[in-house]
Amino acid sequence: MAKPRWKAFPHASKDFDYAGPALEKAWPRLHRGDCEPFPDAAGLKALVDAEPKLKPAMALDEAATILQDAWRAYHRGDFATAVELGQSVGLLGTNVAVKATNIYATYLEENEAAKLALFQGSVERAEKLQAATKKLANAYYLHAQALGRYSQGISIAKALTQGLAGKVRASLDTALALTPKHADSHIALGTYHSEIIAKVGGMIGGLTYGASKDDGVKHFEAALKLNPDSAIARIEYANGLVMMFGNSKMKQAVALYTEASKAKPADAMECLDVELAKEELED
Repeated sequence: MAKPRWKAFPHASKDFDYAGPALEKAWPRLHRGDCEPFPDAAGLKALVDAEPKLKPAMALDEAATILQDAWRAYHRGDFATAVELGQSVGLLGTNVAVKATNIYATYLEENEAAKLALFQGSVERAEKLQAATKKLANAYYLHAQALGRYSQGISIAKALTQGLAGKVRASLDTALALTPKHADSHIALGTYHSEIIAKVGGMIGGLTYGASKDDGVKHFEAALKLNPDSAIARIEYANGLVMMFGNSKMKQAVALYTEASKAKPADAMECLDVELAKEELED
C-alpha cells in the first residue's frame, strides 16, 4: 500500500525518537496502556507457530525489523509511515497500522467524511486480523476504538440504532478477557457506559445496554490504577463524569483535566492528549 498523504505531526518530535535499542527499553512505558507485545523475531515466531494464518511473505527477522520501525514512526508522530510499514508486513502489521490510523483520524484529520472513512478502514482491517486469530487483544481493542470513534462521528443516537454499541462492547469485553490489565480497554468501557447513559438515561441504558454509572466509574478508576501516567484516561474520565452526573462532578472533571494537562508525554499520541487537555482548559 502506498504511503498515505497525511498532515505532519504538528509538534516537536525529537523527544519521541526511539532509535535503535531505545525502543525496546522504553516499550513497557510506551505500551502500558495497550499491552502490545514487543515485536521481536522470537515473539513473532511463537505467534506465527500458533497462528499460521499470520505468517508474513518475508523472513520473520525482516518482519520484526520493519514492525519495530513502524512503531518508531508511530511513536514520533509519523503516522503515515507507520501505516505504510505496518501494512507491508501483512496481518502482523495490522495493529500498528490501525492504531496509527485511529490516532491520526482522531486528532489531525479535519475533514469529517475523510475521518469516518479512515475509521471504517480501521474496522475492516481489525476484523480481518480477528478472522485470522482470536488471541490478540488489540485486534479487538483497536476495532472497538475505531468503531467507537466512528459512532461519535455519526452521532451516538444513530450508532445505537445501527447496533454499533453492542459491537463495541463485545470487542472491549473480548480484549479484557484476553488481557485483563488492558488499561485502554478499561478507558473505552468507561466511555461506553458514560455515553450510553448520557444518550438514553440510566434506566434504559441499564436494561438495554448493560450500562451503569458505577461500572463506568470502576472502569475509569481501573485504567488509572493500571496506567497512572495516562493523560487520556483522565480526559475520558472527566468527560464521563460530566456525561453521567452532570455539573455535580464538574469540579472533579476540571481537576482531572488539569492533571492531564500537566502530564509528561512519552510519545506523539500522548503529546496530542496533553495538548487537548490544555485546549479544553483554556475554553
